[in-house]
Amino acid sequence: MRSPSVALLLLTLAGWGRLWAADASLAQDIAFTSRCDGSIERYVLVLPGEFRGEMPHDLLVVLHGHGADRWQFVRDPRDECRAARDAAAERGMMLVSPDYRAKTSWMGPKAEADVLQILEEIKARYRIGKTIFCGGSMGGSSALTFAALHPELVDGVVSMNGTANHLEYEGFQEAIRQSFGGTKAEIPEQYKNRSAEYWPERLTMPIAITTGGRDTLVPPDSVLRLAGVLKKLGRPVHVLHRPDQGHATNYADGKAALDWVIERSRGMPPAKGMGSPRG
Repeated sequence: MRSPSVALLLLTLAGWGRLWAADASLAQDIAFTSRCDGSIERYVLVLPGEFRGEMPHDLLVVLHGHGADRWQFVRDPRDECRAARDAAAERGMMLVSPDYRAKTSWMGPKAEADVLQILEEIKARYRIGKTIFCGGSMGGSSALTFAALHPELVDGVVSMNGTANHLEYEGFQEAIRQSFGGTKAEIPEQYKNRSAEYWPERLTMPIAITTGGRDTLVPPDSVLRLAGVLKKLGRPVHVLHRPDQGHATNYADGKAALDWVIERSRGMPPAKGMGSPRG
């Protein structure tokens, strides 16, 4: 005979399974022709269970990590992904997960162009309220990069275990070289433009950062420095730094970061670009 606590756990897990099965059934795998080079690219769009086309819905844009693709945040059981799915489902948000040039993106020029096109297409089809960007590792770095490049389109950012300084970062350099179009020695301006640390004046939206003190894959120094500057500028910043953790964010921290940004963004003026709700 199972103990009451075990039975309760099984019921809870079964409930989560049914909830995500319902949400996953609404996932659309969408192909489009990229305007920047004519290639066929893809993204996944998940509509909330209570979706109503006549009402505006907030949008959560989730950016996968190095080596993954658009399905990571839609299917992966890892904590960061579950936290994002739960945060979107609890608030009736639309969730979009771009390939953004898939496994070695790092938000280079083509990935940036694809995300811009995806946002434009979604906002032409649906009524969108606030737009929140979230990602882990490469995705956390890319969320900060996109926000620094296009702050008028972003109402909030959750960066988990990312970097804010591509001139300083030494990891995955071959992939970043291909994505950015050259090495940091050859095109330093490209690396600087995609480093959020150099553009704190553009980051006026709520930003949450999660880091691990033992993270050697993407060291936390640059995002912690960025957070310090933003705090001095009086910007809404929330940092969850775990000195004993490595290159991962646990569910509680990921969910807390997402909840904080989403709720703060709802009290802020909307982004002024094409992200404004359609009349």
